[in-house]
Amino acid sequence: MAALPDRGVPLSTLSPKFLHTNSTSHTWPFSAIAELIDNAYDPDVSAKQFWIDKTVVKGELCLTFMDNGNGLNHETIHKMLSFGYSDKVAVNGLEPIGIYGNGFKSGSMRLGKDAIVFSRSSSSSCVGMLSQTYLEMINANQIVVPIVCFEKKNSNQFSVRKKDEASLRDILRYSLFSTKEELLAEINAIHIPGSQQETGTRIIIWNLRRTSTGAPEFDFDKDRYDIQIPSEIYETMQDPSQHPNRPNSYIPESVYSLRAYCSILYLKPRMQVMVRGHKVKSELIAKSLAFIRKDHYKPIFVKKRIPITFGYNTKSKDQYGIMMYHKNRLIKAYERVGCQLKANNMGVGVIGVIECNFLDPTHNKQSFIESDKYRKTMTNLGIKLEEYWNEIRYRRKKENPNDTVPVEDAMKRPDQNWVQCDRCLHWRKLPDGIDCSKLPDKWFCRMNPDPQFRSCLVEEEPEDSDDDQPSYRKTYKQQEREDRRQQEQKMQLELKHHEERRLNSLKKQGEALGRQHENLVQQLNQT
Repeated sequence: MAALPDRGVPLSTLSPKFLHTNSTSHTWPFSAIAELIDNAYDPDVSAKQFWIDKTVVKGELCLTFMDNGNGLNHETIHKMLSFGYSDKVAVNGLEPIGIYGNGFKSGSMRLGKDAIVFSRSSSSSCVGMLSQTYLEMINANQIVVPIVCFEKKNSNQFSVRKKDEASLRDILRYSLFSTKEELLAEINAIHIPGSQQETGTRIIIWNLRRTSTGAPEFDFDKDRYDIQIPSEIYETMQDPSQHPNRPNSYIPESVYSLRAYCSILYLKPRMQVMVRGHKVKSELIAKSLAFIRKDHYKPIFVKKRIPITFGYNTKSKDQYGIMMYHKNRLIKAYERVGCQLKANNMGVGVIGVIECNFLDPTHNKQSFIESDKYRKTMTNLGIKLEEYWNEIRYRRKKENPNDTVPVEDAMKRPDQNWVQCDRCLHWRKLPDGIDCSKLPDKWFCRMNPDPQFRSCLVEEEPEDSDDDQPSYRKTYKQQEREDRRQQEQKMQLELKHHEERRLNSLKKQGEALGRQHENLVQQLNQT
């Protein structure tokens, strides 16, 4: 029976089955993991590091996620485990990614049936559980989420408020942790040795989703420092209408490697991600290309021009298309547009990067809502990408007319080299000629060859405002116009010559007729 509030009107309730239904929006498991990363990345949490790993708790295979952000108190952990609460706001100009208040629920329940959250803030330590198994065991007819807050009595003792005792009993009975000491040990594990940060959140998910054969959905063995999706799984997730005739060898690494996906997840990364104990080398995707050109898109439904960066992939010519971000977060990767959809080599190797804050992402943040704005954007991106492809080919041919190697097959290096400091997380531009692949695994501002930016106290190198930057000159179009003008002049000259020849011919015909007339007149006079 529906619960009745004070005013006597029945409240709407959520069936436990909704937890599974809600999770099915994530057909791709990495999109579910991205939801958990987003929660730590958002400015209200402000985490600097995020750890992803697998572990075994009491014989149960688990995924673990941990951040060193601000942590959660009783109110915020309750909102996190409830549906439809999203009061996130921008902090210091950084926009939150989450807007629907559904990310943790859909993401965690996509990965496994059960999740437990440990969090320590500056004021309290809390544990909350979102568990389908628990709801089945207690025959719940609506979703309930046990939450416990521990209050510190002294340096070694914690107490539980009386109103949380029932929640504590259920967590100890139906989770992987059967004693209060085990829960406190997990809270204490949030502290990272050598770090002064003592706040953060740790999530453990178990009863992980498995394939029809009973095998885990993830491959933890192929690469000990990665979490991968087996080929037999990710191949069934691909939409053949999106990439027809694409061999499996051309599938981007980010489709099946969590490490590769995390490296491009944010347009400008501000948080370090560690996968299975090793740091992910984040990329500034818009600055890691060759032959970079800046263009702009000015639709009628936005006030400002939208910058687009085009360039060639320096790693693999087979991974190309548009990288579409929304509020700094990757939504669509390597989306082929325009000439790239044709069965030829047009646009091969070209990557475009755009931040589409004017479009609305779908709930799973893996696509955009199919609106008129979206369709017009994709059409224009296709046109502009083909213009870029034509421009680079024209310039290369002009500079070296004898070069027969296509641009996509030529050896290329990024136009710029950027590296992120492991201490302050600032991005630093390195001088030309430095091979970023040979830099140490841990790099700090003090190693910068440029003395101006050799300290973590110095802000990042300022970027030019996109409002001040004109779009690149499409010189191939100027040449095409010049070629057309010359062709028109040539045709006009040929027409002029043809007309002159015609008039001369008519003149000669007239003169011949005149002579014939005179001859006839003479003959008549003689007779």
